[in-house]
Amino acid sequence: MFRVLLLLLIGSLPFLGFSQQRFTLNGYVRDSATGESISGVSLKVNGTSAATLSNLYGFYSITLPVGQYDFSVSHVSYTTRTFSLLLDKESSFTILLSPRSAGMQEVVIFSKRRDQHIRSSQSGRIDLSIQQIKKVPAIFGEVDILKTFQLMPGVRNAGEGNTGFYVRGGGPDQNLILLDDAIVYNTGHLFGFFSVFNGDAIRNATLIKGGMPAQYGGRLSAVLDISMKEGNLYKYQFEGGIGLIASRFSAEGPIKKGISSFMVSGRRTYIDALLKPFVSKESSFYGSGYYFYDLNAKFNHRFSKKDRLFISSYFGRDVFDFANAKRSFSTNVPWGNATGSIRWNHVFGPRLFANTTLVLNDYRFQFNATQERFNLSLRSGIRDLGIKSDFDYYPTANHRIKTGFLITHHRFLPNVFSGSQDSVQFKPNGPNEKYALEKALYVQDDWQVSSKLQIHLGLRWSQFTQLGPFTKYRTDLNGNRIDSVVYTKNKRVVAYNGFEPRLSARYLFSDNFSLKSSLSRNMQYIHLVSNAGSTLPTDLWVPSTYLVKPQISWLATIGLFRNFADNQFETSVELYYKNMQQQIEYREGYTPSLSDPEKEFVFGKGWSYGAEFFINKVRGQTTGWLGYTLSWTWRKFPAINQGLRYPARFDRRHDFSFVLNRILSKNWQVGSVFVFGTGNAMTLPERFYVMNGVLTQEFSRINQYRMKSYHRLDLSFTYQPVDQTGRKLKSQWVFSIYNVYSRLNPYFIYYDQEGSLQNGNLNITAKQVSLFPIIPAVTWNYKL
Repeated sequence: MFRVLLLLLIGSLPFLGFSQQRFTLNGYVRDSATGESISGVSLKVNGTSAATLSNLYGFYSITLPVGQYDFSVSHVSYTTRTFSLLLDKESSFTILLSPRSAGMQEVVIFSKRRDQHIRSSQSGRIDLSIQQIKKVPAIFGEVDILKTFQLMPGVRNAGEGNTGFYVRGGGPDQNLILLDDAIVYNTGHLFGFFSVFNGDAIRNATLIKGGMPAQYGGRLSAVLDISMKEGNLYKYQFEGGIGLIASRFSAEGPIKKGISSFMVSGRRTYIDALLKPFVSKESSFYGSGYYFYDLNAKFNHRFSKKDRLFISSYFGRDVFDFANAKRSFSTNVPWGNATGSIRWNHVFGPRLFANTTLVLNDYRFQFNATQERFNLSLRSGIRDLGIKSDFDYYPTANHRIKTGFLITHHRFLPNVFSGSQDSVQFKPNGPNEKYALEKALYVQDDWQVSSKLQIHLGLRWSQFTQLGPFTKYRTDLNGNRIDSVVYTKNKRVVAYNGFEPRLSARYLFSDNFSLKSSLSRNMQYIHLVSNAGSTLPTDLWVPSTYLVKPQISWLATIGLFRNFADNQFETSVELYYKNMQQQIEYREGYTPSLSDPEKEFVFGKGWSYGAEFFINKVRGQTTGWLGYTLSWTWRKFPAINQGLRYPARFDRRHDFSFVLNRILSKNWQVGSVFVFGTGNAMTLPERFYVMNGVLTQEFSRINQYRMKSYHRLDLSFTYQPVDQTGRKLKSQWVFSIYNVYSRLNPYFIYYDQEGSLQNGNLNITAKQVSLFPIIPAVTWNYKL
């Protein structure tokens, strides 16, 4: 299969031949202040439809007939640059762009064109720089990438304060989240209330919620691709912040000026350290506490104009300790991610760029408990080791071809149990471990058919193989094992594969008005199973096996995109329909156990559809956006809810967000966020009755009821001293208020009992649990 796709790609290249003598202009686009690469920069030939974009590493290439050309180079976060060039030979040119200042004057006078919203063939793509993200108010003043994307149409949160997110009817496991090419399996700290991404270590982030390019795969709904800073190539910089619950510190700078650089960033909460002096050693709970920490690091070295090496790593842990001295009981619950990637860039020629990546991911959850002489340990997690290569080929100005492959070895650890009591040891139940090999090959072409029509064609082929060691059991009708088949190490148990076509197109009605549409098929081979609506550390990642088949989806979108006032306002209306097969849920009546969870799964289908409206003001003293989504998300399982359809727990009919940022003066800025959403779907008991002296509940159909609507207003005020020129230390104060009017939004509902059956005065009432009232916070940020 790999050979077939490669032959198709190679065979197509002669048809892209040149009818006249042409030459290529290539090189890199870099930040003039730091030397870091800039991705997504538009390089356009003025007066023609010819254009190209810099790739993830800042590389660009454009091939044109011999002639004199005027080029325009633009990016939303940088001042547009223009230059002229006589292209009569192969040329290489590094383009330096100056960052747009966050100061008032620069924002007011910035009036360069920003038409990528109209001209890109990619629909459903949202690019945010860390500067944009930092303007949005956040809980406890902690900058949060994921919560910012939750404010976009088509993206909804998993609950109050949670970093899990749902895109166009998909679950949280159906989003591919990458940090420098490494998959992040658990994105939340503090049981999901804070994301694992430290804003000081991040350069930019891109969310693709529709028309996923063929280079991405393994998930049904969306891609969130996050890039860490590379490190300043010219000078040392230090920055950080001190907040109410956490502090952070980052350092970056050159190792060899202009050649190599580093970046290191750390963050830690300290609520445990602040409270410890106030907890008496005689207290039953002395020794209890919670904290989390992150560490990001990155190194890069340029060996030559053609070769560059990047080494990136992330390590984060949550640690929860609970102690009860009176009962001689203590627990220790650590969990977190570790990722690492080594990337090598090589330029084979003026039109061919390659990147090869080695990736390691390791997510672990562990529960340790001790009571007197009894010790218990429960572990789960997933570990990946993979290699991928991507090739960018620019045959003409109208074609940008990308192709590559991926091979990943997975190791799954669902519920590995061990323990001891005195001299008795309970050994881990190793057979629960599962292994798999995932492979993929893709090719895609961004084709400028004419000045008005642009088409993005892609085809991905993927394969997932469950490997031994593994034992497959055959059981009778009562579940008793009657036979088994043993698979040795690396022996194939079962394999799945399939093609995933991707198509998106853009038709330009005018310079500020376009129509975009997309159709894509996605396959997902690993699954997150949970009894909750959010991504908790106890959730399990499981592979496709002989019992669990891969999930499959088709997504179709169509939308109108229009800019106004010289591209100062961006607007869009998008419609989508998604069909999902082989969706997974636990069977009705399931209770957690240490047995293999896949035997408790049931399978069905899902579908979602909706409309998304977006208005975005991108420059001026006042910026921000308004987003509204009207949507429906359904599930239907033969073994659940009597086979009737029901709304998914993340179905939300109305979802509205309004984000506003205003520069008040040279040293004051204000930011605000207002959100409103239909309440979460839920299942409630409808009747209570007594059987044999036991109070029994009769539940409604699945997700028949709704919680109250969710709404909240957040504010932030940023103060920056006006005259900091000549000072090495520059600082700012951020004052934020989360949930300004202290709305008690429902987190969950429970039933409370008062009185007793024996006395005949039993009273049962539903009660609401809410998490966060109004929360003020202050953060001091500094840069040196």
